[in-house]
Amino acid sequence: MTATTIRPNDLSPAIRAAMIAGGGAMTIAAAIALGRAFAGLAPSIPQAKDLAVIVHVATVIPAVPLGLYVMLTRKGDARHRMLGKIWMLMMLVTALSAIFIRHINHGGFSFIHLFVPLTIVGMVRAIAAARAGRIDRHRRMLITLYLGGLLIPGAFAFLPSRIMGLWLFG
Repeated sequence: MTATTIRPNDLSPAIRAAMIAGGGAMTIAAAIALGRAFAGLAPSIPQAKDLAVIVHVATVIPAVPLGLYVMLTRKGDARHRMLGKIWMLMMLVTALSAIFIRHINHGGFSFIHLFVPLTIVGMVRAIAAARAGRIDRHRRMLITLYLGGLLIPGAFAFLPSRIMGLWLFG
């Protein structure tokens, strides 16, 4: 099958369920946390005004539902490719901005920063697979990137000591 072949959704029911549950829960939690912060119902956090945090939040929050939409809908057409490029750009900006978010570890990197190179490498490999017509590999890489590069590190953002956790549970 080539990269230009239009394919219907071809995810297994288990992968679909994991993506819907994880992506849906994270989207809802982020919307509630941001709503509480903007309404003044959550604690004021000085680090939330850092440019890196603003850029990171501004790209990662829409990347969650957009990635879910791209992965769950029809594949291979112009819409899929355009939205996939937008999602990849959001993921790249999210990963790069994370490098500059180090207030949790007193200016140093933490274990969560390991997701930055993993995300970038995953993106490069997914793009290369699509361009080579290896759509099954492209799909596997992007499922891994969505679950392992977006949802897993995103879950850490909702820990009670982190900005999103403070805004959500605060």
